[in-house]
Amino acid sequence: MTHSLRGKHFKICLVTISLAKGGAERSCAMLSEMLTEQGHKVHIVVLNDEIDFNFSGELLNLGALKKNKKDWIWHRLIRFYKFRTHLKQNNFDVIIDHRPKNDYYKELFYDRFIYKNCNRIYVTHTSLIKENLTSKPEKFVQILNRNRINVTVSKYIQKEILEHNGVKNCCTIYNAYNPDWGINKNEKPPELKGKHYILNYGRIVDSIKDITFLMQSFTASNLWKQNIYLVILGEGEDKEKLKKKAQSLPSSKQILFLPFTNTPFSYIKNAKITTLTSHYEGFPMVLVESLSLGSPVVSLDIISGPSEIIKHQKNGLLITKREVPLFSDAMKKMFDDEELYQQCKEQAKKSVEKYSMQMISKKWNQLLQDELQ
Repeated sequence: MTHSLRGKHFKICLVTISLAKGGAERSCAMLSEMLTEQGHKVHIVVLNDEIDFNFSGELLNLGALKKNKKDWIWHRLIRFYKFRTHLKQNNFDVIIDHRPKNDYYKELFYDRFIYKNCNRIYVTHTSLIKENLTSKPEKFVQILNRNRINVTVSKYIQKEILEHNGVKNCCTIYNAYNPDWGINKNEKPPELKGKHYILNYGRIVDSIKDITFLMQSFTASNLWKQNIYLVILGEGEDKEKLKKKAQSLPSSKQILFLPFTNTPFSYIKNAKITTLTSHYEGFPMVLVESLSLGSPVVSLDIISGPSEIIKHQKNGLLITKREVPLFSDAMKKMFDDEELYQQCKEQAKKSVEKYSMQMISKKWNQLLQDELQ
């Protein structure tokens, strides 16, 4: 290991399901860039062959080894063996694991075989207990307590989920945004020129994101009668179903479904507001990213994330109940109350400066220095 003004440099392995589509996956990609910038040697292991986001470091793409749709047990064992061999050969100082933790016996296998004798940091990205503590929380907590530390992306997850269930070694480091990511991206996307619109973006899974509720609220707001559009940007398993549902609404001509892009800057920057109607999140980056580009937000006050980002009537609106009249009124208020809107817009960027890559990078580097020296 070498030394710098920022402390020791470590050899780090990041593990993630993929580097595509989701907020957890994007945050892992950004962490690879932050740690590399801090001088650490970074490797990334991805389990699925899906890569959309920029990253830094050496990549082991285990997903590329999947031969066909029938992924037999021996195929998986070959990949696990290659994974374990990669860890042993590189002798990493620490593994930072971003996978969801939803299967206790799989996690026991990782604990006893894949990560045997390795320093580990697990990152918890969601407030859904079955996705972060498996179906056997009391047993999985024992594994978590053998980690060097467990990082959560919100205070709620740290206090109300991990610590509440007996995890002793926890801290919160929020996900980061890149302050330069939308620079010089002022021009409206061609398909939205001349249009005023509300934006929702991310993975289109209705059981999580509740886009049905958003479309109902948009319809109830009557903003579509003022030629204002609802833009739903992204891909996901429910996209076609939701398109059909939208066609049954009187606001259908003002609801636009646009494809996923890993550079959504101009869509966000030119939106009147960005919305969040999820049933659950961890630390919703769509709110931080939108505010960083000066786009105020309207969000449901779900249990993890939004209340740590949004200051009600300062940088957006936080709606306490999942009720169509309340959410539709909030969206309409952002169009009707110009003084409120301008106040939220003026405060937007400043309100999320503490989540910038520069600030979060320092927190991660300090954590590594504290835990590994």
